[in-house]
Amino acid sequence: MPIVTGKLRYTKPIMVDDFAFLKSNTKKTAKYTIPSPSMLHLRAGRVGIAYESMDEFWKDAAQVYRDAIAAFARAGCTYLQLDDVAFSYLCDPKIRENSVKNGDDPDKLPERYAQTIRESLKNKPKDMTIAMHTCRGNFKSAWVAEGGYEPVAEAMFSSGVDAYFMEFDSERAGGFAPLRFVQKGKKVVLGLVTSKTPQLESKDELKRKIAEAARYVPLEDLCLSPQCGFSSTHHGNQLTHDEQWRKLERVVETAKEVWQ
Repeated sequence: MPIVTGKLRYTKPIMVDDFAFLKSNTKKTAKYTIPSPSMLHLRAGRVGIAYESMDEFWKDAAQVYRDAIAAFARAGCTYLQLDDVAFSYLCDPKIRENSVKNGDDPDKLPERYAQTIRESLKNKPKDMTIAMHTCRGNFKSAWVAEGGYEPVAEAMFSSGVDAYFMEFDSERAGGFAPLRFVQKGKKVVLGLVTSKTPQLESKDELKRKIAEAARYVPLEDLCLSPQCGFSSTHHGNQLTHDEQWRKLERVVETAKEVWQ
């Protein structure tokens, strides 16, 4: 569990060499993923932050991320993703209760996180797309949190990123109504294909759910993807490689039929 023991600062490039390796080995757009600023805080909470002033902490966090984003931009990165479980975790009453024990107000944290992300993106290059992925846990096909996005949606969709990768593969994620807060022109990638179990989703069911989501976000601003990665750690999830490939093929097949 990360804790903050001193003043935050960006002293050297972090994972920029890894991105450069990726970029040098593909002719496609090289996408890179880093933790979101909220990951500095969520799990330990206020008790894990060695700052007298939380305003100063969040100000420093945003500056660190501005520096980090600038470093990726100098390396040629045009597509960066923030992995952020904080918003979806704060939909769960158990997580919210734990947040109170850690010295925080779970009703105020979503806006605080969103504000820090907005501040982090202030100087991002115009040609850089920044997305956010949020889910409820993905270790060995398990999950940590459950609950619909309603408690956090308005704040989350004000965070200023260009696209949102959202978990919608089970009842744990609730319905699509919170998508009504999505700002015009933002993309929402519907994680309807689960990465946790081998059962293959039917195209008809995926199309039905996409149509339901399109009641809140224009179809041209929606996309389709797996709910999360097929392996958040080296342990992997409870699927074979063949089962994973079939799910990716189902995503491509369905997307072509819906959007082409």
